[in-house]
Order: sequence, then C-alpha cells, then structure tokens
Amino acid sequence: MASSAQSGAGPTGDFRYPGNRLGLPEAGQGSVAGWGRRLAALFADWLVAGLIASAVVGKPIWAGGNDFNTAQLVIFFAMSAILVGLAGSTIGHRLLGLRVIRTKPGGEGYAAQVGLLGGAIRTLLLCLVLPAVVFDKDHRGLHDLAAGTIVVRR
Repeated sequence: MASSAQSGAGPTGDFRYPGNRLGLPEAGQGSVAGWGRRLAALFADWLVAGLIASAVVGKPIWAGGNDFNTAQLVIFFAMSAILVGLAGSTIGHRLLGLRVIRTKPGGEGYAAQVGLLGGAIRTLLLCLVLPAVVFDKDHRGLHDLAAGTIVVRR
C-alpha cells in the first residue's frame, strides 16, 4: 500500500500544484488563490483604506503627506486584521472571491476562523512588505506561514 508521501497527497507529499501538499484541490472552490486576484484584492483594500484616511485627515487621497500616509497604513492594518481575523476575508478578498483560512499544525485540516491574533500577525507582516514577497511552493508568504494561514478561492 502506498503512503501519502508516495502518492503525493497530504502535507508530506510531493509538489504537483500549489496546495497539493496541504490537501487542497487543484482548481475551483478551496484551491490556492492566484497572484492576480490576490494583488487586485490588496489594491482594493489599500484604496478603501485610502478613502477612509482621506475622510479622517480631511485631505483628498491624491494629496498624500505624512499624516495621510500614516492614517492610511493604520486604517489598512486595523481593517485587514479585524476582517481577516473575524470574517476570514477583507473587502478586497470578498470582491475577488477569496478567503483566508487557518491551517492546523501537521496538516490535520483547516479551522473555520483565523482569529484576531492570527489576523493581526498576518497583517503586521503584510504591512512590512518583505514577508509577503518571500513565499513557498504553495503561494504562502512568510506572513501566511507565521499566522498559519493560506488564501484560497471562495
């Protein structure tokens, strides 16, 4: 009888497609999200945070400035951490059909909710940028690895 490592299934299996080692489907609902959708969702979230920051500081979004940039980053962090932690997706994720799920240690499945701590860890590292651009074969950036999360299609 073949083990899961030999058949390519499960967390210890070989790489065939992103998410294979985690037991996720290759395509469709629950499969690992592509880069295009993820970047578009990030852009949408950054734009929403910018619009809110514009209202908070009383400047148009294109005016910029240190007070605006700081407000936008703080709002982006709070919005993303809370929405990912409690709802499993940000506004951008929802618009593009994505969600963030928490992986259980040892590849034993997935939890329904990331939680506020997981959302805060993930978003803090995302705000630092570098952890988000260093990723593994399953398209999990260092921010996802640290929080124990993965972005999948809805």
